[in-house]
Amino acid sequence: MPDREPNHLSPEQVEAELERIERAVEAGATGLSGLGFWRLVRELKADPALAERFADRAGRIDQEAFARRVRVRLPVGLGNAALGAGTALGAALLGWAVACDEPGQAAIGLIGSAAVLSVSVHDLGHWAAGRAAGIRFTSYFLDGPLRIQPGLKTDYATYLRASPRGRARMHAAGAVATKAAPFVSLALWPATSAPGWAALVVLGMGLVQITTDVLWSTKKSDWKRYLRER
Repeated sequence: MPDREPNHLSPEQVEAELERIERAVEAGATGLSGLGFWRLVRELKADPALAERFADRAGRIDQEAFARRVRVRLPVGLGNAALGAGTALGAALLGWAVACDEPGQAAIGLIGSAAVLSVSVHDLGHWAAGRAAGIRFTSYFLDGPLRIQPGLKTDYATYLRASPRGRARMHAAGAVATKAAPFVSLALWPATSAPGWAALVVLGMGLVQITTDVLWSTKKSDWKRYLRER
């Protein structure tokens, strides 16, 4: 069934569709969109009573399809620890930039801090805002060999039960954290001996990320999901 706009299915129809999709996933299908799953999800989001009734089953289907599609996964606790270590490293590089008297080394510390923090705080932002909204997560994963930013898989049952505002904030939090990171480093540039070109590099990193969000994320990634939930 192709995805289309919700048409106010009855609970019995939703249950029948979920049964059909679940059987297809158990048989090896992983393309949930082509199975009509996301159309049903829109239906559930539009009706809190339906969302509560079918959240567990929808979450089970989503997780099964994800597990069949993505083989390399890490526990959330391990992923958070690794990203926390990365955040600590970024803070240490920034501290080194402030403490160092040698301009070249200070520049490395300043630029390095912006790069490391931009990567490490993204999913931590999603996780913190998601947990505040009652959303849980099942694993970290890498979505493709060229992607350096790990993905964070939601527990879709808890995602459906969260408020639309809570879901929107969760999607926005990672993007905001990433975009803020270079400007945190830049704010401390006057306290370092790093030359002006290093500050321009960090500023450029921040502006490139903002541009990427405007041109791409609003259509494909976090900001698209934020606007959808709002």
